[in-house]
Amino acid sequence: MKTEKQKMLSGEPYNAWDDELYQARIACRKTLQILNNSIPDTKEWRHAIDTLIPDAQGAYLEPPFRCDYGSNIKLGKNFYANFNCVVLDVAEVHIGDNVLFAPNVQIYTAGHPLDVKGRVEEGVEFGTPIYIGDNVWLGGGVIVCPGVTIGDNSVIGAGSVVTKDIPPNVVAAGNPCRVIREIEQ
Repeated sequence: MKTEKQKMLSGEPYNAWDDELYQARIACRKTLQILNNSIPDTKEWRHAIDTLIPDAQGAYLEPPFRCDYGSNIKLGKNFYANFNCVVLDVAEVHIGDNVLFAPNVQIYTAGHPLDVKGRVEEGVEFGTPIYIGDNVWLGGGVIVCPGVTIGDNSVIGAGSVVTKDIPPNVVAAGNPCRVIREIEQ
């Protein structure tokens, strides 16, 4: 029989209030508190990032930063997240090399059942991974919804809500986010 954490990581419905998951979120909050109360480029700040996100590869996170677990965030090299980034990482979030997040970017892998009983009474959740390619720039206030892939070298305009996959080498924007034009290399 699978644990709730195993269900969560495999994309199956799971109980978000399971004690193991709850304790992992609390441990994450403690590390986030250290990160968000530290000054960038200090030992305390770097240690908090490296504790939070395994293999952070020198990531630069402007406080405040929020996530559920941290351990489900997979970062490439040269990642930068500006102020107020939120990553709901109940499923894996894969972020490539040289990716930039402007302020208030939100990455959501979490989903909930539509029926009231499952969503409210039983606390059921599920997650779908997100993939962000190399050299991607997400403008201010961008929201990326569960299951989305954003292709290499693409730029997502400020305020966009990305509900579907975005191909590589494009500028896309809007709510819902749509391709505006290709990027000439």
